[in-house]
Amino acid sequence: MASQSGVLYIGMTNDLFCRASQHKSKTIPGFSQTYNTTKLVYFEPFQDVRNAIAREKQLKRWNRSKKIFLIEKQNPTWQDLSPKLIPTTN
Repeated sequence: MASQSGVLYIGMTNDLFCRASQHKSKTIPGFSQTYNTTKLVYFEPFQDVRNAIAREKQLKRWNRSKKIFLIEKQNPTWQDLSPKLIPTTN
């Protein structure tokens, strides 16, 4: 997730549609609400939660320029990807 000013938020979830909606509506207090990280600019799907957690930790250790390179490789215009998400049914 990113803000208009370029602040980046990295996290993992088992429901990306729901989590992106929470960021946009600012319903959960914390980092994303404080820094207005409402735009989904990058994501990676995982089948195994352990792999997702490991990747999240890896990305959080990266410097900002490396994260930006990763985002721009797949989303060069930093387009909001959340409108393309499909809600999951449980």
